[in-house]
Amino acid sequence: MATTTAAQQAAQQKEMARKLEEYIEKIHYSDRYSDDEYEYRHVILPKQLLKMVPKEYFNPDDSGVLRLLTEPEWRGIGITQSLGWEHYEVHAPEPHVLLFRRAKNFVAPTQPRFKENRRK
Repeated sequence: MATTTAAQQAAQQKEMARKLEEYIEKIHYSDRYSDDEYEYRHVILPKQLLKMVPKEYFNPDDSGVLRLLTEPEWRGIGITQSLGWEHYEVHAPEPHVLLFRRAKNFVAPTQPRFKENRRK
C-alpha cells in the first residue's frame, strides 16, 4: 500500500491550484441584456471547473444541477462581477450555465469616507 508523502501532497495541491486558476481564466461572461425591471447576464463555467465545485453547491437530488448560490459561494468558485448581481436561475440541461440578474437601476453603495484626524 503506497502512502502519499507531504511533498507529494503539496505538489498535488499546487497542481490543483494551477488548474483551478487556468479554469477560472476561461469563465465566459455574456453581454448584459435587460427588460423593464432587471439587467441580466449569464456566466458559463468551463466544464472542468464545474467538476471542482463543492458537492454541497449541487441540488441534493443527484441531478447534477447547481442549486441557487449565494454571492460568497459564486465568488468563491471564481466568478467575478460587480456588486448587485444575484444567481436567480439554473438551466438544468446545461448545469455549467449560471443565470444572474440585478435591478436595472442598481447603484452600488459607496464606501464611507473617514475624515483624517489631524493633530495640531
